[in-house]
Amino acid sequence: MTGLPPSTPAVHVAGEVARALADGRPVVALESTIFTHGLPRPRNLAVALEAERQLREAGVVPATVGVHAGVPTVGLSTDQITELSAADGLDKVSLRDLPVVAALGRHGGTTVAATAFLAHRAGIRVFSTGGLGGVHFGASESFDESADLTTLAATPVTVVSAGVKSILDIRATLERFETLNIPVIGYRTRKYPGFYVTDSGHEVNFSVGSPEEAAKVIDARDRLGLPQAVLIANPVDPAKQLPPEELDGILARARAEADRLGITGNASTPFLLDQIRRDTGGRSLEVNVEVYRGNVRLGGEIATALAASALSATLAASGESETPGAPTAPAAQTGA
Repeated sequence: MTGLPPSTPAVHVAGEVARALADGRPVVALESTIFTHGLPRPRNLAVALEAERQLREAGVVPATVGVHAGVPTVGLSTDQITELSAADGLDKVSLRDLPVVAALGRHGGTTVAATAFLAHRAGIRVFSTGGLGGVHFGASESFDESADLTTLAATPVTVVSAGVKSILDIRATLERFETLNIPVIGYRTRKYPGFYVTDSGHEVNFSVGSPEEAAKVIDARDRLGLPQAVLIANPVDPAKQLPPEELDGILARARAEADRLGITGNASTPFLLDQIRRDTGGRSLEVNVEVYRGNVRLGGEIATALAASALSATLAASGESETPGAPTAPAAQTGA
C-alpha cells in the first residue's frame, strides 16, 4: 500500500482510482476536452468510452479528469462522461480557470494543463493525450503561448502525446521546452512528431525503445527530485498520417484566411482546426482519433512498466522475490 491521499474537499478522486493507486496498480489519466470541445457528437462520447475500455482491457485503470458541477474530478463516471459529452456551453478549463469554475459550480472539460495538475495531485504518474499546446506563430509580438508549457515545467507527471498541435510554431515550442528544462523524448524515434504527421521536420535529443526504458527515465527524474514533466513523443503510424505536403498547403491557406478575417488569439485555434477538417473532408478527424488511440495504448504500457518497477523495488527492499511466472503487477479492477 502506498498510502496516497484520498479525495480532498477541493478535488474528488473516484474510489476505483484511489484504490488502484493505493494498491500500486497502473493508472492512466485522460483529459476531457477531447470529448467536451475537440470532437463532434456522437463521436466524442464513443472515443471517450473507447479509451477507458482500451485501458481496462490492458489491465490499467482509467482516470478521466474533468469538472462536474464545480467539482474537479479524477475518475469521472460513465454517467458523468456521458453528461459532459452531451452538454452545450461547457467551459474549457485550464489551470487558471479551475478555482473560478469550481466556485461557480460549473461543468468543464480540462485541458492538458489542468489535467496534468489534477492527475499529479491525485498521485497519478502517467497522462495520455492527443497533442500538446505550445507557442503560436507571431508569439514574439502577441505573447500567445499555451499554459501547458509553464504548468508542465512545474508538474512531475509523464505526458504521452503525438507532439504539439500542427497549427503551432513547433520550432519555437521545442525551444521553450528546452528553456523550461522539460525533457522531450521520442518513442522509438528521434524525429519529433507533428500530431497529424509522423515527422514535423524537427529532431529531439533522446529516444526510448520500450515502455520499460521510459519507466527508467521517469524513475530517474523522481529520484533526482526534479519538478518537471517528462514528455513522451509518440508519432502516429506513417500509413495513417495526413500527407505532409497536403497539410502544409492547408495550413498556409488557413493562416492566410485567418489573417484576412482578423482572427487572432484564442479564436485562431478552433478556426484553423476547423479549416483542416473541412479541407481534408473529415480525414483529419480520423487521424486525431488514431493519434489518441496510440497514445492511450502507450500510456497504459508505461504505467504498467512503472507499476512493475515499483513492485520490484518494494520486493527487493523487503528481501523477497517475485514468484517465477507471476504477473509483475496486479490486474486492474473495474468496480465503482
